[in-house]
Amino acid sequence: MTKILSRNIIRIILLVFFQIFILNNLQFGGYVNPYFYTLFIILLPFETPGWLLLTLGFILGITIDIFSNTPGLHASATVFMAFLRPLVLDYFAPREGYVPGTFPRIYYYGLGWFFQYSAILILAHHFFLFYMEVFRLSDFLLTFYRVILNTIFTLFLVVLSQYFIYRR
Repeated sequence: MTKILSRNIIRIILLVFFQIFILNNLQFGGYVNPYFYTLFIILLPFETPGWLLLTLGFILGITIDIFSNTPGLHASATVFMAFLRPLVLDYFAPREGYVPGTFPRIYYYGLGWFFQYSAILILAHHFFLFYMEVFRLSDFLLTFYRVILNTIFTLFLVVLSQYFIYRR
């Protein structure tokens, strides 16, 4: 338990710093800005209670908001993502259920499972984030274009991280 807790504390700190100091300064054509910090919610253990998921989602999002000068925008999107996570996990659960002691990683459940699971959560996060940022439907297609591009790029980074950072 202590090992998992310390690993997650280090992970949240590294992801926040990576997002703030590196990824927030990268923009490709003004449309693509990867939000790699969502990886923290994606990789939390299966047994994480709902109240803790929402609390961690809020803490992660508000930390990004403080440094990005977007009051509440990332916090609300990350809480929405944390809210959807148990539903997505139930939908993609294997017939026998999740094996105790495993984590939502490519190593345990394969690329197909991890890709679908991550894609839905990242798409939901980005959809909520960008439409709350614009807060109008007049630019619906342009905003949808941004959602899709950012989802693809963030998903690419998340899957790539599984092969480089979390390999056995």
